[in-house]
Amino acid sequence: MKPIESLVRDNVKNLKPCVHGAEVLGAAEESGFKAEAILDFSSSVNPLGPSKKALDAAKKAFGQIAAYPDSNSSELRQVIASHFGGITKGNVVVGNGSTELMYLFAEVFMKKGDKALMPAPTFGEYESAVRKTGETPKFAKLSKNFTIKSEAFKREMAGAKLVFLCNPNNPTSMLIPQETLTGIIENALEQDTLVFLDEDFLEFVENEKTLTLIGNINKYPNLFILRSFTKIFGLTGLRVGYGIANQEIINVLLCAKIPWNVNCLAQAAAVAALKDEAHLLVTRELIKKEKAWLQVELGKIRSFKFSPPDANFFFIDIRKSGLTAADLKNKMLQQGILIRDCTSFKGLDEFYVRVAVKTREENERLIDALKRTVKAV
Repeated sequence: MKPIESLVRDNVKNLKPCVHGAEVLGAAEESGFKAEAILDFSSSVNPLGPSKKALDAAKKAFGQIAAYPDSNSSELRQVIASHFGGITKGNVVVGNGSTELMYLFAEVFMKKGDKALMPAPTFGEYESAVRKTGETPKFAKLSKNFTIKSEAFKREMAGAKLVFLCNPNNPTSMLIPQETLTGIIENALEQDTLVFLDEDFLEFVENEKTLTLIGNINKYPNLFILRSFTKIFGLTGLRVGYGIANQEIINVLLCAKIPWNVNCLAQAAAVAALKDEAHLLVTRELIKKEKAWLQVELGKIRSFKFSPPDANFFFIDIRKSGLTAADLKNKMLQQGILIRDCTSFKGLDEFYVRVAVKTREENERLIDALKRTVKAV
């Protein structure tokens, strides 16, 4: 038989897995700690975990396992539409995690020779999704302060089929100024360019409702907005994400997605999670309080440089510490704490790390370990 590699499609041959945080099992193997003993600051999800109501709903749904799940996630789509108001079930598509929808979007809309533009640095799966289609992504480098250079970005957009944006951006934890964001979308609309706007972390931002562009999907028919049940809802292992756009875009995606893509437990848990406003309120209060506390404590470490974060994680330049991100990650792991080495993000050198906001007890452990590792005031 011919070598298997010779049978693989050309656009798949050179694909490489995207590097992510939350690699707790690998960290356990490397460090000798048990996985449950490692404190994971590399993954920026709800430190309180999922709502009890969501867990109860998942348990109750165990009785449905013998049957196929609703392939169109109809109830969940309706609950999402009702949650935001001003949209209908027809404006919503649900995926097996938000990452599935990134790949689906690229697969549906990227044709041979098309270009997709994205900032650098940003979330790595956008690039992987484009490369899987066989096309090559184009990158627009952020400014020294990690902001989008609006006019330069618009120039780079010329001839692009898709634009990927993350707001707040991962890993920088920075919001795109509203004027810059709408300017890019309007410019894209004029040239028939689609905008994939990832708002996965926006729910951690205090004034989220005034910043989301969900209410503008009819004004901007080229706009697709991504949301997730992974981050603030804490349903990370169940894999549920969703997208909101005009009905024409959603209809195409509904036809192109694989059937039964979201299991019955995930659908039930997501419905309950979205309805549990009390859990969201407690989570947001915790993040607000602990982010402020961490900002003060991290600021006492003289060799760290960072901007106040908009999302629920800190993006830190550690070059003055004399350590690389890999060095610091390894030293922290020896103390049972996992942080995100950001070297894998395109556009960054080896001196950036990312740490999540967690509970006070966990945050204190982080700060104590950092102070033992790097020079503090």
